[in-house]
Amino acid sequence: MYCLMPVAVFQMLKPGCQLPGSELTGYLRAGDVLIGGIFQAHSDKVYPETSFRMKPSLIICQMLNFQRYQWLQSMVFAIEEINKDPDLLPNITLGFWIYDSCIEQRRSLEGTLWIVSGRGVPILNYWCQSKQILAAFVGESGSTRSIVMARLLGLYRYTQVSYLSTSPVLSDRIQFPSFLRTVPSDDFQSQALAQLVIHFGWTWVGLLAQDNDYGQQGMQLVRQEIVKAGACVAFSETVSTTPSNMNAVRIVQVIKNSTVNAIIVFSSITAFVPVMDEVVRQNVIGKIWIASEGWSIAFMLHQDQYLEVFAGTIGVAIHNREMPGLKKFLGSLHPSKLPGDIFIRKFWEEAFSCKWPEQEVNLTWWDNRMKLCSGIEEPGSLQNLYRFDFDWGTYNVYNAVYTIAQALNDLSSCQHGRGPFLNGTCTKINDFKPWQLFHYVKHVHFQNKMGEEVYFDRNGEPPALYDIVNWHSSPEGTIKHEKVGGYSSLAPPGQTLMINSSAILWPGATRKIPISVCSPSCSPGYRKVTVEGKPICCFQCTLCPPGEISNQPDSTQCWKCPSDQWPNSRQDECVPMTIEFLSYEEPLGAALGATSILFSLITVSSLGLFIYYRNTSIVKANNCNLSYLLLLALTLCFLCSLVFIGYPSLEKCLIRQTAFGISFSFCVSCVLAKTIMVVIAFNANKPNSDFRRWLGAQLSYVVISVCTLIQVLVCLSWLFSFPPFSEYNTRIQPGKIIVECNEGSLIAFWCMLGYLGLLAMMSFIVAFLARNLPDSFNEAKFITFSMLAFLSVWLSFIPAYLSTQGKYMVAMEIFAILSSSFALLSCIFFPKCYIILLRPDLNTKEYLMGRGKALRHM
Repeated sequence: MYCLMPVAVFQMLKPGCQLPGSELTGYLRAGDVLIGGIFQAHSDKVYPETSFRMKPSLIICQMLNFQRYQWLQSMVFAIEEINKDPDLLPNITLGFWIYDSCIEQRRSLEGTLWIVSGRGVPILNYWCQSKQILAAFVGESGSTRSIVMARLLGLYRYTQVSYLSTSPVLSDRIQFPSFLRTVPSDDFQSQALAQLVIHFGWTWVGLLAQDNDYGQQGMQLVRQEIVKAGACVAFSETVSTTPSNMNAVRIVQVIKNSTVNAIIVFSSITAFVPVMDEVVRQNVIGKIWIASEGWSIAFMLHQDQYLEVFAGTIGVAIHNREMPGLKKFLGSLHPSKLPGDIFIRKFWEEAFSCKWPEQEVNLTWWDNRMKLCSGIEEPGSLQNLYRFDFDWGTYNVYNAVYTIAQALNDLSSCQHGRGPFLNGTCTKINDFKPWQLFHYVKHVHFQNKMGEEVYFDRNGEPPALYDIVNWHSSPEGTIKHEKVGGYSSLAPPGQTLMINSSAILWPGATRKIPISVCSPSCSPGYRKVTVEGKPICCFQCTLCPPGEISNQPDSTQCWKCPSDQWPNSRQDECVPMTIEFLSYEEPLGAALGATSILFSLITVSSLGLFIYYRNTSIVKANNCNLSYLLLLALTLCFLCSLVFIGYPSLEKCLIRQTAFGISFSFCVSCVLAKTIMVVIAFNANKPNSDFRRWLGAQLSYVVISVCTLIQVLVCLSWLFSFPPFSEYNTRIQPGKIIVECNEGSLIAFWCMLGYLGLLAMMSFIVAFLARNLPDSFNEAKFITFSMLAFLSVWLSFIPAYLSTQGKYMVAMEIFAILSSSFALLSCIFFPKCYIILLRPDLNTKEYLMGRGKALRHM
């Protein structure tokens, strides 16, 4: 006999130090190795009166629960299946001791002590079964009751494998060193619920939780996961289970006053039913109820009274698989075949609504209407009492038993010298310590008969597998559960939750996902702006600033487009900017180009006319060589405007301002030389004049060359120091890329323009002073008018040029070039062309000399 404390020591204890209990009974079956099981065969209990003067009586269990009885029988089924398997634990017979806790912590502890001590009256530190070894425990279902068991079993290092305890607290290996489970922790359930909420876009949710460890810890975990995912909790309420403090009415009022449509309920079904009844009574419809595994597939919700309000509920359920042969096994249960099953007769009575004959004497006159059990009732109809599609305990009990059996098999297969214990030793299947078996249990890794892997991580947690269920209305007018997805912690990140949205039926029997948000979603092109004093899920939608976009719904910020793109009209997409420059394809560019060519042709025609009539008096009198040069310069001035039209490439940017500056300097230098020669010619006719020595073509050529050369030097220094370049300007006009020439150095540009203005001013002053010289055809007057027009154009050009941008700035400069050039052409040469073509009678030497002899020296 294996004892943890000598009998003699126990016998020396005084009676006052003992806590003797009542004789306990359970469901027993002998075997070489025993597995203890704590189940809740009954779902109701009666507490006896306690006087504190005598030993408390046992709690009376009532109303056998068919589903939980199925869990109990699944343990029996698994053990029988293992005993028949020649490959698993050969020559070893497994037995069991099963105790009913009646959903009561006290009975869970009593049952554990009863199994650990191996006798009716529990005695700590004793195992009073000489030929049988207690291996491990299966149970309990509730986390609170499992904690009570785990604290006791952890002292002895007895392996405890729970099939339905989900509290994260039980993952603590220090507090519960020998606890394992085949059901996932609520940590994973909370992640699954949070992902479910986020998957459907519900960012404004309410939380209801039962007032125990399961509900409160689960609610905190769900809240953390939801907030981490970016959603908000509108309210959080605790469902009270104390009869004197039921708060269902207040909770339903909170729900009605809230704008929340999605409500997560972390509770058991027994605690949540009063709230559900109140929801039905107040007819709160249109809400999406998100169920934890504690009530997502509860049987009692099949009543049609919940159909209208709770149809469309979606939730997580413990993963389940059907075990081959279980249905047949459960359908064959009969009191005559199971004399050791203390629950079978009660089960038979409730299944067939009868009483066994030996209980007839206890029936009242009302009970006499109930029929007697004969034992020949049809056993096959028992299968209708069980549930196999969405049963959250049977499969886990089955895996728990197989886990212990696999560990025992590994223990018995150990080879000496390769064992896991000191010096590679092993232990024997008929003589091992609880902690030695636990070593094997926590390291099991096998594939069950359904093809799924069973193992534990370092915290004693199995792989987290959940079914996602949706409540549909059945043809019978009741609620049925449909699997619409699943959750697996083994899947890659981002794929842990899989949902078949087309299979979901939402409240109102629609296929459209309901909305539960604090604020409507912001469309692309807008950004979310938080409202002070409200959660982040309550916000306003503000249009993105000009030049920025948001291309996703509910964006928290806007982004600038790349430098060559611009937002479209909805500000939800960047589109290529319109490239703009003064081109020949547009009317303005074409008109300016055509004008430039026309004026240059007129100038060339004038040059040809002067050359053709070079021997006439008026051409000779106007110094034909200077006239030729001036007309050539004007032609270049007209043509240089063409360089300003078209795509502003680097070559064009380098040449256009220098071409403009040099050609106009050449032109104005010719005018200045012509003006100076007019003054010298008239003053040279005076007696003893010093101007006679300056008469001749050399002076005019020197003036033209020097004045033009200075501008050439200015332009060359500009090009070598800060040359112009082509650039994309996106600052001028939103949505457009203005391709323009950056002048490089504005100082050089204005120096070039200023020098040109200085030459024009000098020509104007000289011509103005000589305007009254006597002559029938006073050239100085025409030069004065031309330079006055020239200066007027360029003085008005400066403010106009500075006030325009883009292609219109270029057009303004071209207009100034054409206008000022045409002013020179028209004022200086059109009168002469008029005489040559239309008044040849005036184109005579006599006429010109009769009105002024000095004119021939021009």
